[in-house]
Amino acid sequence: MRDVPWQIRIAERSIKKRDKLRLLDKWLADDPQRKALDLGCAQGILSWYLRKKGGFWVSADRDMANLRTARELLGKGLVQVPEAALPFRSGAFDLVTCLDYLEHIDLDDECLRECFRVLKAGGEAVVVTPQTGRLFLLHRLRSALGMKLEFYGHKREGYGRKDLVAKLEAAGFEVVRTKSYSKFASELIELLLNLAYVRMTARRPVREALRDGRIRPATAEEYGAQSGKLRLYGAVYPFVWLVSRLDVLLFFLKGYSIMVLARKRV
Repeated sequence: MRDVPWQIRIAERSIKKRDKLRLLDKWLADDPQRKALDLGCAQGILSWYLRKKGGFWVSADRDMANLRTARELLGKGLVQVPEAALPFRSGAFDLVTCLDYLEHIDLDDECLRECFRVLKAGGEAVVVTPQTGRLFLLHRLRSALGMKLEFYGHKREGYGRKDLVAKLEAAGFEVVRTKSYSKFASELIELLLNLAYVRMTARRPVREALRDGRIRPATAEEYGAQSGKLRLYGAVYPFVWLVSRLDVLLFFLKGYSIMVLARKRV
């Protein structure tokens, strides 16, 4: 087997992460001069890919447990931060990414204001959150299956597009672009995988609470404990990926995740 970090093996078999990374690759150009902050880096998976785009990156998270795991993958440039009052000077960064983080914290408005503050004039922010609304039926199914918000570490289900845009504009941003992804088929697969993992680990003691929940392995030890089942999933992954492409037929539906590109006005 290739010598690939366990975090990256997870990403390579995650429909949702692969769709997210494809969008990020389209929206973010390579830039060796960039100074960037990845806020809410969790175990460092997305930071690992983002750093390949070039520049100087700081990966930040609230949880020291996450940062310890991320250090195994990223090596350096890691900072523990509170929800608000980020420990960086104003105008320090050209880019801030805030990927699936706002829904995990109480002070989401304050966090967006801080993202605005630490950006240079003309700097950009990429924000990703779950998307919610009246017709998002899988949110109801998730609740019916007993998948509580706390399993995901969520403070709220997510945001409607208009609500998220309004929050960014209230923080001072100009919204440049929005795009939803992870439609019904992809999101259903993700839900079933999360459900399977939660049930497999239900009787295992939880050593440390994480702000991003317990829906996937968070350490090398947890990954190793489920390695057999994860190898089995890897064997059937090509079929799972094909099923997820049914989303192409659902072009008329909104995705269960939304990505927003916003700019700090000059």
